[in-house]
Amino acid sequence: MSAQPDHFVHDRLPPRGQWPELRYDLPELVIAPQANLVQALFDQAEQAGHGDRPLLRGPDRGWTYREARAEVARIAAVLLQEHGLVPGNRVLLRGGNTCEMALAWLAVVYAGGVAVATMPLLRARELTAIIERAEPALALCDARLLDELRVALEGRPQTPIVPLHSAPAADDLLQRAQAHGPGTPACPTAADDIALLAFTSGTTGTPKATVHTHRDALAACAAWPRHVLRARPEDIVAGSPPLAFTFGLGGLLLFPMAAGASVFFPDRPYTPELMVRLMREAGVTICYTAPTFYRQMAPFARQIGLPELRTCVSAGEALPDATRQLWREATGIDLTDGIGATEMFHIFISSRGGESRPGAIGTVVPGYQAKVVDDEGHEVPRGTVGKLAVVGPTGCRYMDDERQTRYVRHGWNHPGDAFVQDEDGYFFYQARDDDMIITAGYNVGGPEVEDVLLRHPAVAECAVIGVPDAERGMAIKAVCVLRPGHVGDAAMVKTLQDHVKATIAPYKYPRIVEFASALPRTETGKLQRFKLRQAAAPSAPSTP
Repeated sequence: MSAQPDHFVHDRLPPRGQWPELRYDLPELVIAPQANLVQALFDQAEQAGHGDRPLLRGPDRGWTYREARAEVARIAAVLLQEHGLVPGNRVLLRGGNTCEMALAWLAVVYAGGVAVATMPLLRARELTAIIERAEPALALCDARLLDELRVALEGRPQTPIVPLHSAPAADDLLQRAQAHGPGTPACPTAADDIALLAFTSGTTGTPKATVHTHRDALAACAAWPRHVLRARPEDIVAGSPPLAFTFGLGGLLLFPMAAGASVFFPDRPYTPELMVRLMREAGVTICYTAPTFYRQMAPFARQIGLPELRTCVSAGEALPDATRQLWREATGIDLTDGIGATEMFHIFISSRGGESRPGAIGTVVPGYQAKVVDDEGHEVPRGTVGKLAVVGPTGCRYMDDERQTRYVRHGWNHPGDAFVQDEDGYFFYQARDDDMIITAGYNVGGPEVEDVLLRHPAVAECAVIGVPDAERGMAIKAVCVLRPGHVGDAAMVKTLQDHVKATIAPYKYPRIVEFASALPRTETGKLQRFKLRQAAAPSAPSTP
């Protein structure tokens, strides 16, 4: 029985016939019918004797498992008693990777709410799109990031904002939590109640809300991290992916909790050098980031040294063999490569320490099955390029979105990647089979950037594509047709780049801008992006 009387998300799930097949083929993937993700992780830590071990490590203070559980219960009391949170209500979270953000996320799910975490780089326009889809009852926001959220919520005065990271201000969430006792019980959610909405833009720029239940997250904790990562209680974990990404949420919060390990949050944005220095100071043993960052960190890792580091996880974009070799030379560590998807929660194909094969991402994670198929869903012969299809204990369920039938076909998830599988079961990534641009670990939909550029008065037409880039895997390139009276010079390039940076997340700006008299189109007027990609130089330079 659901413990969420607010059925907003439940009522917007796709019809059962469009769901992926969910398989729980291993004993550890079988979850009890009633389970609260956060309560289960804290109970597991207590039963394993980890109550007094550190969980969260910040620059100023830390929390043991027992202290974090008490803090989460106090925050839940604020949400339930002071704000009238009803289980099933959506709660927007906006913040960077901080201990406060982690505690707030845990408290929302502990209280039976649906966590809707958003990246700190998002602008008001992007936040508005998420807010319109999720209809949050409450927003928890880092005080340093309030401006854009206030603009996004101007049309929703009924959604209060509670600041984080503003103590000793009286309205700070953690400050207010101290007025409550640590005895607030966890909401007795059903395992299939909703724990989070994770938004992903896809290729259209229109946000898709992927739904994950308490069961999904607990099953994910028992799959890749248990069979591949194998973290230990003494591990200290750090990394760059935001908690708003399921890559970051799993790697930097839920998976360490499942292992009784601890997480280091620096409370400030990483640069490659800073990340290496802070990891050394904190004694970090497990690191998560994208290949781009490993390339940039390598010279500092070689210079400074990371004697405690033993496992490095790479995901978010294709891992070039040159990057794997560069990191191995700098640290002696073979990167653990993996591919996952927001729709699948986390990694489902991965290499294992010491078992990497040149050019391959790895083999399927225990608990999942994967195959390479043709357009009709039939498995192709080994060594043949086709489309990846995956099934396992997690799968895609979009909230109220017609794109569900594109992602899930015949019960299998189709992440949109072209792969080759060899005779030994290793999977070799080829490319996206759509117009997604994956740059430095971020997914960017070309049409979203095009929409922003077209809002500039100088732009008549434009097309945005991804081109190969040695540093970022792919770089965003815009080809623009200007209106009469405007000149396509270096000043215009900077003007358009600044316009994009000011309108949407800065990482989405086109690092390459070219000007053309016309764009290639079909007779019916459809833009032919593939012709622009064919014409793009294979190693187009990117601006700093």
